Amino acid sequence: MNNIYRNVYCGEVTKEYIGKEVRVAGWIDSIRNLGSLVFMVVRDETGIVQLISNDVEKLSKLNKESTITVTGIVNPRTPDMVNPNMKTGEIEIEVKSYEVLGECVNVLPFEIKKSKESLEDTRLKYRYLDLRNKEVYDNIVFRTNVIDFIRSTMKSMRFLEVQTPIITSSSPEGARDFIIPSRKFKGKFYALPQAPQIFKQLLMVSGFDRYFQIAPCFRDEDPRSDRLYGEFYQLDFEMSFATEEDVYEVGERVFYDTFTKFGNKEVSPRPFRRIAYNDAMLMYGSDKPDLRNPLIITELTDIFSNTAFAPFKDTTIRGIKVDKIEKSNSWYKAMEEYVKTIGGSGLAYIKVNEDNTFKSSLDKFLTDEERQELTNRLNLQSGNVLFIIADKKNCAKLAGNFRNKLGNELDLIDKNKYEFCIINDFPFYEEGDEGEIEFSHNPFSMPQGGLKALNEMNPFDIKAYQYDFVCNGYEMASGGVRNHSPEILRKAFEIAGYNEEVVKSKFPSLYTAFNYGAPPHAGMAPGIDRILMLLKDEENIREMVAFPLGANGADAMMGCPNEVFEKQLRETHIKIRD
Repeated sequence: MNNIYRNVYCGEVTKEYIGKEVRVAGWIDSIRNLGSLVFMVVRDETGIVQLISNDVEKLSKLNKESTITVTGIVNPRTPDMVNPNMKTGEIEIEVKSYEVLGECVNVLPFEIKKSKESLEDTRLKYRYLDLRNKEVYDNIVFRTNVIDFIRSTMKSMRFLEVQTPIITSSSPEGARDFIIPSRKFKGKFYALPQAPQIFKQLLMVSGFDRYFQIAPCFRDEDPRSDRLYGEFYQLDFEMSFATEEDVYEVGERVFYDTFTKFGNKEVSPRPFRRIAYNDAMLMYGSDKPDLRNPLIITELTDIFSNTAFAPFKDTTIRGIKVDKIEKSNSWYKAMEEYVKTIGGSGLAYIKVNEDNTFKSSLDKFLTDEERQELTNRLNLQSGNVLFIIADKKNCAKLAGNFRNKLGNELDLIDKNKYEFCIINDFPFYEEGDEGEIEFSHNPFSMPQGGLKALNEMNPFDIKAYQYDFVCNGYEMASGGVRNHSPEILRKAFEIAGYNEEVVKSKFPSLYTAFNYGAPPHAGMAPGIDRILMLLKDEENIREMVAFPLGANGADAMMGCPNEVFEKQLRETHIKIRD
């Protein structure tokens, strides 16, 4: 490298350069005026290097974060000035000449090295400064390296990278679309893709055997700490003539290899544990269970079928056994209050005494038979505590949230593990708010049992060839075996309230293509941003994106969303209503 600004990067000026003239460029990280000498530290993407000069009057007037190019001689530091913690700590550059390339004239909104201590809104407004913080910068470099690895892994498994359209049609996939008004077609709209779902299925129909892409996806969903607003990226892949087991094998390799290479924790061995959806909801109260938490939820409803305790009558009852708890009465009271804050009516608990009798306000309502059944089912022993939650509609969710609470409160979660599992056998349909039949997951999944199941079974009993990869309580990927039969597709949508004409109008390409010989196919889509978040142990997913939208969905840096010119509205046939 030899250009007018530099012939070596700052972090690469080591003792091998002693006695040589070098030219470096970067940002002024710090300046120290010692009276007769000025010490300056210059920073670029490779690191920092110290400069020294006796031109005190001029150099001391320079502002931090200005960009500069410097030519000078590399000298060894005196032994007492060597910094073993710096890659360039054995040398310094004696300045011969310099030029300020870009002066920092504004007051910095935060100290660069401490930018993560600032409010997120401020950081995102000045994101170009926030990214100068090495910790923040390194996250983006890390992102690039992980994506490169994933891409090479997919190619090694004979997957072909194909880009699918960004401008497409709106479709009822579950989330809200970002729509684009058409200038040429009055009253009609394009949409940004929620996922490349239809296109990747069409690629399978086209004869491509294995497709993938690092795909941008767009959904108008409210942001969370683990979900970006508006735009996110996923490893989208699909396979022809494939079953769910074929997809599992690919997914397990991608996750295991990526987390082993880039993570610093123990990774679940392959094959990952498979858990049916119904079992997950019973044992963990969630379809994305954190398996680092050893606590298991147990069904207790049948034990209390003839209970004299009014709150346990005609409801669903779940229990969680904890081996031993050394907490005060106020802690138990706090746990009761927590259950109320998440929508529960209350919390009952039983402590097992040394003589295996029960200590509980509930005990006086229990029969000897109920005590024995509880003891046998949960293997209750001296020192155990049994927590009981009852709720007619939301017992599973309440128990799941409380399980997570207990795991954290009692420090039961092993923070040094990545615990993966695969949740499968999802229900194909679910009941809507008004009793209607809705798709519970992806409408393009194949129902287990095919057309026979659709014709003969209760819709809410039908399972889908649908699966999620889960790690440490986060959904990491979702996928399924796709419906490739026009007849099954028609029937599946008919049950959900969509007639054939609606299917034809909403999915014309897919519906038509399936009539030209479609292969069985399956795939899934791991979330890139969430993978990165877990690998870096970041609590906020926005830390892993160069220029994310804020928590409110706005971009203070770019000033969006923003108003457009009246001319643009007229051209796209749009009128703004109050």
